[in-house]
Amino acid sequence: MNGVNVPALTVFVLFFVLVTVMGFLASRWRRADDAQHLDEWGLGGRSFGTWVTWFLLGGDLYTAYTFVAVPAAVYATGAAGFFAVPYTIIAYPLVFLFLPRLWSVSRVHGYVTPADFVRGRYGSKPLSLVVALTGILATMPYIALQLVGIQAVLDVLGVGGGENANWFVKDLPLFLAFGVLAAYTYSSGLRAPALIAFVKDTLIYIVIIVAVIYIPMRLGGYGHIFDAVGQKFSAPKAAGSLTVPENKQWTYATLALGSAMALFMYPHSVTGVLASKSRNTVRRNMAIMPAYSLMLGLLALLGFMAIAAGIGKGDKKFNAQLSVPQLFENMFPDWFTGVAFAAIGIGALVPAAIMSIAAANLFTRNVYKEFLKPTATPADETRVAKLASLLVKVGALAFVLTMDKQAAINLQLLGGLWILQTFVSIVGGLFTRWFHHWALFAGWAVGMIYGTWEAYDIASPATKHFGGNAAEIPGIGELGYIGLTAFVLNLVVSVVLTLALKAFKAPESPDETRPGDYSAEAGDEELKNAPEPVAAH
Repeated sequence: MNGVNVPALTVFVLFFVLVTVMGFLASRWRRADDAQHLDEWGLGGRSFGTWVTWFLLGGDLYTAYTFVAVPAAVYATGAAGFFAVPYTIIAYPLVFLFLPRLWSVSRVHGYVTPADFVRGRYGSKPLSLVVALTGILATMPYIALQLVGIQAVLDVLGVGGGENANWFVKDLPLFLAFGVLAAYTYSSGLRAPALIAFVKDTLIYIVIIVAVIYIPMRLGGYGHIFDAVGQKFSAPKAAGSLTVPENKQWTYATLALGSAMALFMYPHSVTGVLASKSRNTVRRNMAIMPAYSLMLGLLALLGFMAIAAGIGKGDKKFNAQLSVPQLFENMFPDWFTGVAFAAIGIGALVPAAIMSIAAANLFTRNVYKEFLKPTATPADETRVAKLASLLVKVGALAFVLTMDKQAAINLQLLGGLWILQTFVSIVGGLFTRWFHHWALFAGWAVGMIYGTWEAYDIASPATKHFGGNAAEIPGIGELGYIGLTAFVLNLVVSVVLTLALKAFKAPESPDETRPGDYSAEAGDEELKNAPEPVAAH
């Protein structure tokens, strides 16, 4: 294998072996009383404290693709690439308002997925099913993008035999990585990524802190970096700019807001929250998670450093996704390049494991048990969830190996649009039972159809369809994030149809939750058996 960076590859492999061993040993960490229960395999026994949850959520939300894509966006477009920073700043105060309520009601009723809550709150199997399927649909391309992050690292390391190698040799490292991932996830469930997240997040913090100090020293300081960036984006026909252009400010703002609203609608985000051992653990995590936003801002600066370092300069076909891995290889000593690449690689394994577990939980609880085998025992659920998690990983791997990487990126953008359409049912249900379940179903359908149709019509230099996430906002005339526009239509339809259905006195399904469930703490599960359930509140 010509061009292989042997010292970097050695360090990378050593860290990979370390986390593999940790993944298999995780089944003995906080050993379950009943390992054949979905609460244990899929939620880690709902036993994680503040710091474990913090590392787990950080490992879950800040992925390998984040490490690669955010600086790549800054490298390619300038200021527009920083949208991820304000959206994470907006997200945590927003979710602080409703995630503790979701944790409490889920703890009382034993809900494992957000679709479980929707089923209990609205008494509607169809609504619960579409929430579950939307979650699975949105998660699949997200898992695939973790593979894109690993592939970017392997390309720069020179692993895989080069472009002229046959497909099996070229992708063999990827097969091995996800084979090991599948094995220890099957064995240890959520405990594996929770334990490995300690290594992943520690490595990422070390690499970013070293990068923002060491690389500018080699490049002549931040003054030189920003001068180089200014020259690039002030050039004629530059693809980006140092400020967000006036005609793109609505897009920037609506994308940040819509992304913030969608972040904790993803099943893997909810899985990390429901694994917490107490309501206060959730609240504390929403208070300290913004530390990752600081890290994200520093991470974005790596895109500017790649410009100053001349990465890809003069190469019109250069893939911006390789800008950070190539920057690390050019700037760092070989051994520390291996550390940096290990941070990205492990940063793919942790979220991919959590995402596959979350998707498996959705399938098991809201498709298999709800429609295929209502009499399934906890052991049946756990067995099916393990098998489903394997199938999800295989599907994501096949997707990346058989389709263009741009398709994975486009579908991940669509995933954010799709998952946002569950916001009304989930968050609305946490505060009120006013909405009618058929109105919510219709609102979801309108949002999904409108958003997907609008995205389909957007072309870009790389693709004829699904080439962007912004279109004209009806009635306003400005370009804005399609997902947020679809959400507004979703909400309007849900409100109008609820008013109409109530006016015609349409029957409503029973609500199995009670007001006290939404503020319950650990140990209050007996509230589930309290008398006099209410139909609505």
